[in-house]
Amino acid sequence: MTDASATVTPSQGFHEDGSPERLAIDTIRTLSMDAVQKANSGHPGTPMALAPIAYTLWRDYLRYDPETPDWPNRDRFVLSVGHASMLLYSVLHLAGVVEIGADGQKTGKPAVSLDDIRQFRQLDSKTPGHPEYRMTTGVETTTGPLGQGCGNSVGMAIAERALAAKYNRPGFNLFDHDVYVLSGDGDMMEGVSGEAASVAGHLKLSNLCWVYDSNHITIEGGTDLAFDEDVGKRFEAYGWQVIHVDDANDTAAFAKALDAFKACTDRPTFIQVHSVIGWGSPKAGSEKAHGEALGEDAVRATKKAYGWPEDAQFLVPDGVKEAFTAAVADRGKPAREEWEALFERYRQEFPAEAQQIDDLRHGKIADGWQEAVPSFPADAKGLASRDSGGKVLNALAPKIPALMGGAADLSPSTKTDIKGLPSFEPNNYAGQNMHFGVREHAMGSIANGMALSYLRSYTATFLVFADYMRAPIRLAAIMELPVVFVFTHDSIGVGEDGPTHQPIEHLATLRAIPGLDTIRPGDANEVAQAWKVALTHTHEPSVLVFSRQAIATLDREKYASAEELEKGAYVLGGAEEPEVILIGTGSELPMVVAAHEKLTAEGVKSRVVSMPSWYLFEKQDQAYRESVFPPAVTARVAVEQGGSMGWDRYVTSGGATITMSTFGASAPIAKLQEKYGFTVDNVVKVAREVMEKAK
Repeated sequence: MTDASATVTPSQGFHEDGSPERLAIDTIRTLSMDAVQKANSGHPGTPMALAPIAYTLWRDYLRYDPETPDWPNRDRFVLSVGHASMLLYSVLHLAGVVEIGADGQKTGKPAVSLDDIRQFRQLDSKTPGHPEYRMTTGVETTTGPLGQGCGNSVGMAIAERALAAKYNRPGFNLFDHDVYVLSGDGDMMEGVSGEAASVAGHLKLSNLCWVYDSNHITIEGGTDLAFDEDVGKRFEAYGWQVIHVDDANDTAAFAKALDAFKACTDRPTFIQVHSVIGWGSPKAGSEKAHGEALGEDAVRATKKAYGWPEDAQFLVPDGVKEAFTAAVADRGKPAREEWEALFERYRQEFPAEAQQIDDLRHGKIADGWQEAVPSFPADAKGLASRDSGGKVLNALAPKIPALMGGAADLSPSTKTDIKGLPSFEPNNYAGQNMHFGVREHAMGSIANGMALSYLRSYTATFLVFADYMRAPIRLAAIMELPVVFVFTHDSIGVGEDGPTHQPIEHLATLRAIPGLDTIRPGDANEVAQAWKVALTHTHEPSVLVFSRQAIATLDREKYASAEELEKGAYVLGGAEEPEVILIGTGSELPMVVAAHEKLTAEGVKSRVVSMPSWYLFEKQDQAYRESVFPPAVTARVAVEQGGSMGWDRYVTSGGATITMSTFGASAPIAKLQEKYGFTVDNVVKVAREVMEKAK
């Protein structure tokens, strides 16, 4: 193919030789243009530029069976430049990918039909503005926030290596797939891609290939407004193989680069491809081709330049789809059938391992692991919930082969290392302990990728650093991935480290994320149940919030069982018809219990409610919620060493909160609790005030 210029005239003869390749590539381009134009919204330029890249990768390299797109050993294709979604939808249509329903069964429908493409960016369409996992078969991960697909791909590559190390046997190469990513200038600017690339280089993930579309255009104009580094040199420093392709239209050169990737066995591969955004259109090479429809006149001019019928819309010429589907299937279907036959032989020789793989494919983690959930005796001295959390994790990990994770260089503090098991490192992909380094953002994104490839991943850092990884937490909720995000050092209880390390607003912002179960357990037995609930979830991520300071372990013979945590909030103890309700979470729960006992001794009909999870509580029926919080009892006090936002849902105008309205301070914890009112005496005082108010 020839280089593209700002305009391409028919005399340049894109179809002069009648090449089927060129016809298919321009089908991808024109479908993308037409969909964006009909929606009057979207990003046409990148699909037009990268059509030759996607065509070559899918047609000639990707090991993928369109009839069985959930085959475990398929190659993964990640469109990190999610705004170029029409590129993916066009390819899924031409490849003839079959839809898999929510029940895991084939529906008999195409994953993306031509009618779906016509409904691009419309309500309830299978072709939303950015690719969405679970909505469209063939979409391996939800992308759009730039850099996230790059991070996810590292998790997918890690998962392949981990599964291979655990389950492959001599003569049974069950897992050996590759992960391909299309990324752009925006991905390279986002810090998460650099963090993730550094991890991948360290781990020598030779099954990972990023294709970087270097088109030098951003929404504001040329990338040189803010970005002029040598990206290839950066990736060489990360330890990647770096290959340059001078023209995205040169499919032979790109194929040669992919061959070099396949031949490389000691590091990931970075292919930098130079393209012209909006190739062939009057707006080619301009930011005007990036984030808006080209306009009817420009679409017609571009089609004329391609040698395409100018008035044809959503045209798939005869034979294009059939040839593309056949090319992908002729490579992918035999590979998939061979894998399935191999797996059946594997099942005969290694039945236990085969059952584990079956469980992973169906979202199950193991049978009988719940029996390993520990219990803790009453202990007034207690232990920090980070410590009890570590004990629970270590009790469960041997029972859950798919459990794998680690911390952002903080496992000695977060207590999230699995004792006696090796680390996942370049010389040992069988390790279950991950070392993410001080890379919170990439850690979350990588964990999502691991979960997308059958593993039950977890992460850990301090709660205050949830801000550094909010995007992947949010995306885990959108994708309904059962990732467990562990956060320790949960409050002003951090003490001397001061306000930079004392989370105040973080609980409220995490609780605000739809579909995210944020659990803040109040003693060791609630910690055990919190881990149990988190690992029981199959379609929602969990946040487990643990303390640095010791928390008394409550006497469960005197108070309700911690198993009630599964309801989100429960009556821990106290009067059936209370005058006042005291609500506690996390490290404040024993303080609330002490205040309750003091009020009870003084003749007050007090009730104490443990409320570790708002998310779970809101799932209960109204009758249960009112049994915990009788509407007639307006004298309520919520105690939490964080911000007050959201507590007004449970503490009505007749109640009060003992919460934080400022940042904290650097001091021993006892001094901080006294300063901010987190004492038993103050809880009793405020309880009496709201009772008086309720009279």
